[in-house]
Amino acid sequence: MRPIEKGSIPSGANGLQIQLTKYQEARGHLIERLGTYCSYCERALGGNIAVEHIQPKSKAPGLSLSWNNFLLACGNCNSIKADKQIVMTDYFWPDSDNTARAFEYSTGATISPNQALNAPQSQMAINTIKLTGLDRVPSSDPLINPEAKDRRWRERRTAYDMAERAKRRLATCNTNEMREQIVESATATGFFSVWMSVFKDDVNIMTRFIGAFPGTSSCCYDASCVPIPRPNGVI
Repeated sequence: MRPIEKGSIPSGANGLQIQLTKYQEARGHLIERLGTYCSYCERALGGNIAVEHIQPKSKAPGLSLSWNNFLLACGNCNSIKADKQIVMTDYFWPDSDNTARAFEYSTGATISPNQALNAPQSQMAINTIKLTGLDRVPSSDPLINPEAKDRRWRERRTAYDMAERAKRRLATCNTNEMREQIVESATATGFFSVWMSVFKDDVNIMTRFIGAFPGTSSCCYDASCVPIPRPNGVI
């Protein structure tokens, strides 16, 4: 899960903080800051992305217009999270924790808690995965087809395969132009964490990924692009 910086409340042309009358008005500002990527599953969505309330409107109406309560989400993550009662300390959040340290993205496009986490942190990672169903995969039952409505795993696996092919090509044609093309492919496809995982031994291209995906929290990585504890975050 990509650690992000959405910044403080945006200002208007008058230099004053914007005053939202409905939460949808935050969408353009969030896209400008974070790109058109789901804050949870990381898929690239173009225009099909919605303002997501960390604390659901039904449970915390007082936060329905709060900038600090907003992320961006795809329809699948948004609908699975739904209006669950949220205890903030039960989960990791991409805008306040270094979520790059919380999860591992493996061959086959599976997401699991980072094995380096301690027991309470591992449980938080599991909770976060379950919150939006990031562990969902196609059913082996031919009568059940979750991909009809939820293709996140399939898209993530496609991105993983694409990243691995790009890595092999780079090994035979290591030019700046090839590296630029790989970054363009990554930003068009989404799934930042997949690309970072596949290229984990290439500091140059990871640095490019961090700079190319809008809103990625650079303070969550050291000079070698190793995820480090986030100031004021749990990890």
